[in-house]
Order: sequence, then C-alpha cells, then structure tokens
Amino acid sequence: MSEPLILGIESSCDETGIGIVRGNDLLANEVASSMEQHIRFGGVVPEVASRAHLEAVVPVLHAATEKAGIDLSELDGIAVTAGPGLMGALVVGLSAAKALAGWLDKPLYGVNHLAGHVAVDLLEHGDLPMPCGALLVSGGHTSLLKVTSIADGIDEVGSTIDDAAGEAYDKVARLLGLPYPGGPVIDRAAADGDPTAIHFPRGLTARHDMATHRFDYSFSGLKTSVSRWVETEQQAGRQVPVNDVAASFQEAVADVLTAKAVDLCGHYGLEHFLIGGGVAANSRLRTLLAERMAAAGVELRRPRPGLCTDNGAMIAALGVQVVKAGLRPSRMDISADSGLPVTRVLV
Repeated sequence: MSEPLILGIESSCDETGIGIVRGNDLLANEVASSMEQHIRFGGVVPEVASRAHLEAVVPVLHAATEKAGIDLSELDGIAVTAGPGLMGALVVGLSAAKALAGWLDKPLYGVNHLAGHVAVDLLEHGDLPMPCGALLVSGGHTSLLKVTSIADGIDEVGSTIDDAAGEAYDKVARLLGLPYPGGPVIDRAAADGDPTAIHFPRGLTARHDMATHRFDYSFSGLKTSVSRWVETEQQAGRQVPVNDVAASFQEAVADVLTAKAVDLCGHYGLEHFLIGGGVAANSRLRTLLAERMAAAGVELRRPRPGLCTDNGAMIAALGVQVVKAGLRPSRMDISADSGLPVTRVLV
C-alpha cells in the first residue's frame, strides 16, 4: 500500500502554513507570516492575525500544490489544526479545510497543533523509536511529554505553571528595549554576552519544589528577577549590559529546560528524546540539550530550525500518522478548541 498523501493546514497564531506530505517525505511547506503586522504592538493581535490568514490561505495553497507538483484530487485527506491557538485564527484554517475536504470529497482530520511539533521530526529523521520523551517549547506552551504513539499515545508529564518560555523571552526583550519577537533577538544578543555574568534563578528546582513539581516549569520568577536587576542598575545610574543580561537570562532558561528533560528520560528509562516548537530553534538550548542528552546516553532528535516554528508540514505529518493508525476521520461539524490539551491528538 502506498504511503498516505496528506495536505496540512496550520493557522493557530500568526503563520498561515500549508504543507503536503507523502508518508515521511516532505513535498511542500509554504508559509506566509503576518509577524511584521504585529511588531508595532509588541505581540500578536488576534484580529490582525485572523484577517491575515483570510488573505493568505488561498495563495499559500496554490504555492504548496505547485511546489509539490500534485493535483488536489490525488490527496488521501486534509489535516488541519483544530487547537490549541487563537480562536479566530483557528476558525479561518478550519473553515478552509472543511471547504476543501467537502469540495474534494476527502476525509477531514482536525488535529492537535502541539502533537504536530512532535510529528514534524519524522520528516527529517524518519520513524521515531517508541517510547520517547519530548520537550515542546514555544511562545504559548512549555511541556514535557512521554510519547508511546504520535497518533494516540501522548502523555503530558510536566508543563509550565505560569509563563511559557517563549513568553518570558518576549517580556525580557521588552525590558531590555529589544524588539518583538524576543526569542531571536535575545539569542543574537546573548552571543556577545557572558552567560555567567549574572546568576538568575532556576524556577521550581529547589528541593521542596521538586517534590510536587519535578517536571514542571516556571518562568515568572525569572522574568521578575531580570526586571528587578535591570531596575536596580538603572536607579544606580549604571548602563545596563544588555548582552550580558540576555546571555545570563538565556542560560537560566536553557539550564532548567534541559535539566528537567534529562531527568524525565532517566525517570522513565527513555533512550530517545526530541525537541519541538519555536523556542527549539534557540542556539543555546539546542547545544546544551545535545550535550546533556549525550552525557546521559540518550539519542536526541532536533528538527532543523525551519521546521521548529509553526508550519503546515507538521500538521500534514501528523495527519499521516493518524491515517496510518487507522483512526476515524473527524466530523465535518467539528469546532476549533483554543485550549485543546496535547493528550487529545484528533478531534
């Protein structure tokens, strides 16, 4: 039997992504970003994002099919992000997928955006050995997962109890007078800074925290610590060493993210681990995680940075796994779910 040919539509935030995948082979991955429209607001504006998706979805669809060199009639199904994400943005992508599935008379699969960040690794490294661990880290989510099946076996072992890592990057960038989005600019600034210049706290790593939050994260206290440090320097009339602050902050984030990931693998006896989500493109996080996983004897899989950020290819890849698992297609009247838990892969 030939591998499923799936088109995936992603519209959970500010990227309109359409990918086409056959099995684990990536045929097309076209993305239109509305990031430039949000920069002056210092964050994503839901209404602006929704309107941008409306304008982009058809041109991106044409670009993807042309790139893949297929006719839409050849598809075996349409996969689309049903959640989590911004409600208005999700509705645009879901409506487009329903229209396309109805017109082509193809099955519809409403899938989980977060699970897509796990599935996308298959496009680069092939089938994933099970069980495995995963760290999903982005602007809206930070979770540690234990995966026994991408299609229907994802358990969330830990998550952030306040800010997501990417959210903390954005807030610290604002404190330092750096532009939005904060992740890439802090990563660049940190390259010229000293990560040992300032010791910022590692959230939920104290002994009493580990008893109840062993695999959970917290970045709110770290953000507050950076804010107070910067404020103290400014009140003393000293120039804030932006690069050193960026490097020290980034080291604190990478340290706690990787330490708990390694602990997860040891606790569950996992020999394989992957990282996904927009912050997974961070250079220090990728390097430190590789070093620590190698020392622990765990094989680390890291999608290339271009596949870490939101895209349609990851949704198509997840759709392939759902089809291969023999799961039933979604109903045509499914709704978007902005708070869809990662444990529910198919809606």
